[in-house]
Amino acid sequence: MPGKTDAPRILCTGIIVLDEVFHVADFPRPDAKVEAKDFFIVNGGCAANAAVAIARLGGMAKLAGPLGGPAGKDDNGDRVLAALAREHVDTSTCQRIDGLATALSAIFIDDRGDRTIVTYRDKRIAAVAPNDPMALTADIDLVLADNRYPPFVRPVCEAARQRKLRIVLDADKATVEDDPLFRLASHVIFSSECLIATSGTADLGEGLRRIARHSGAFLAVSNGPNDILYLDGDALRRVPVFAIRAVDTLGAGDALHAGFALALAEGQSEVAALRFGAAVAGIKCSRFGGSAGTPSRPEVEALLGGRNLATDHSRVSGHPVAGSPLSRSRGRADD
Repeated sequence: MPGKTDAPRILCTGIIVLDEVFHVADFPRPDAKVEAKDFFIVNGGCAANAAVAIARLGGMAKLAGPLGGPAGKDDNGDRVLAALAREHVDTSTCQRIDGLATALSAIFIDDRGDRTIVTYRDKRIAAVAPNDPMALTADIDLVLADNRYPPFVRPVCEAARQRKLRIVLDADKATVEDDPLFRLASHVIFSSECLIATSGTADLGEGLRRIARHSGAFLAVSNGPNDILYLDGDALRRVPVFAIRAVDTLGAGDALHAGFALALAEGQSEVAALRFGAAVAGIKCSRFGGSAGTPSRPEVEALLGGRNLATDHSRVSGHPVAGSPLSRSRGRADD
C-alpha cells in the first residue's frame, strides 16, 4: 500500500447526492404502507461514493461535481461536504450553485440486500459545466468519472485526455452506443443494466462488442453476484467475484470502480484491478450502511489473500452524515 506521500491522486467527478436510506423487510407495493426497520442518512452518488472508497483504500481522493448552494443555504450540500471532509476527501473543487438544491435520493433496501432508488435532482444542476477543467486535472494521476452529469464530466475527461491521463468511466446511466465519453475514456466498466439498455441486447458479451465498434477503451461489465466480463480483443473473458452474503448492495458498483481505478493507478493490470475492485465491492455488500460500509485496505488484502475476513456486520466503520441515526442500523444488519 502506498504511503501518504506517494499514494495515487485520483479525481472523482460526477454526481453527488444526499442519500436517505430505509431498511425494509420487503419493498412497498402500490397503495400500501411499509414500516422501516431502520433509517439513516449518508453521502451518496457515484462520484462521492467512489471518492470515499479511494480514500479508505489508501489513495488521495479529490471530488469535483455540482452541488446546491451557497454554503449555509443548501443544507443537503453542507451535510454531504461535512461528511466527505471527515472521510479525508478533498472537496475543494466541488462547485456550489446558488439558488439550487443538492440532489436527494430516497433508497429502500430489503432484507435480501437489494435496493430501489428514487432520486430527485434539479435539471439545472445536471446542466452545470466545470469552471476550469484543466485546473481540475492538474497534479492528478487518474480520473474516475461517472456518466450521470455529462455536461460536467465530459470537459473534465477532455482535459484529462489532453494531459494523457487514464480515464476510468463508470457507465451507470443508459446512453447510446457512440456516446463521446466512450471514446474519451481509456477504461469503461458498465453495470449490466446500463450495458443492456445502451446496446439493446441482453447478451452482455455481445453488448460489449457493440460498444467496442465505437471505442478503443478497455471494456468490462459487472453483473451483480455473477462474474465480471471483459473483452480481450474479440474474446470474452471472466473475472470471478467473491462469495459473500449480501445485506446491502447500495454503493457496491461505486466501490468496484473505485477499487479498479486505484489498483490501476498503482500499476496493477486490468485483470488484477478488476479482481481488487470485486473484493472491495464484495466486502461492501456484506455490510449495511451504504458508503459507510466501504472497507479498509487491510480488509481487502485479507480477502484477496484468502485469509479469514473479520467482518462484523453489526459494526460499520466510517462517518455518516452528521446527525444521522446510523448507529441504530448497526445491530440490524443480520436480521
